[in-house]
Amino acid sequence: MGQCGITSSKTVLVFLNLIFWGAAGILCYVGAYVFITYDDYDHFFEDVYTLIPAVVIIAVGALLFIIGLIGCCATIRESHCGLATFIIILLLVFVTEVVAVVLGYVYRAKVENEVDRSIQKVYKTYNGTNPDAASRAIDYVQRQLHCCGIHNYSDWENTDWFKETKNQSVPLSCCRETASSCNGSLAHSSNLYAEGCEALVVKKLQEIMMHVIWAALAFAAIQSNGKIFSAAGHAVCMHRIVQKE
Repeated sequence: MGQCGITSSKTVLVFLNLIFWGAAGILCYVGAYVFITYDDYDHFFEDVYTLIPAVVIIAVGALLFIIGLIGCCATIRESHCGLATFIIILLLVFVTEVVAVVLGYVYRAKVENEVDRSIQKVYKTYNGTNPDAASRAIDYVQRQLHCCGIHNYSDWENTDWFKETKNQSVPLSCCRETASSCNGSLAHSSNLYAEGCEALVVKKLQEIMMHVIWAALAFAAIQSNGKIFSAAGHAVCMHRIVQKE
């Protein structure tokens, strides 16, 4: 078996399996991060299919833990059938990762239209009370992204909440962190965030989707450059030895 370097090949494959499991864990983490972050912005988009790429990489990550175990067992036992099955499954997973990347780009492009279609509705339903989910979502976004209104703070003048309060003020979530005495009054607009939220929400959601794309691409690169070729080389090497024997 030393003629073909079976021992070295097995060592490399086992080591790569450890990397494989680590990468799978990262995929699951990225997918979960996308779900958690999107939950904070779910009022600003209606297309639930936007989360499909995140679902795909979580499923792939979970599956790869099992596949990694199969790969280790097949490598240690030098099973032709196990390694062949392992390689086939890896190829299928690789295709799935490519699909996740494509879907990520597709839905990343759709984010802007989704937000543009939904954000007007969300702002119109704002009532300034904590129990209201839409109101909490708007206040959260304005504080987190340092923005005010859809395009700028003047957008609040067209909302029912602004007209009902009749105090010429916007929500306190529009106040700059550095403005200690800010009460949301339009008379002191320098205390308010000048940038609108729509563009920033789109940017944030697109950045989140890019995490999915880069995670899938990185893992696909690791897989294609290491796992498949090492497993294939090991299988070929074993086959030659069996023929000689």
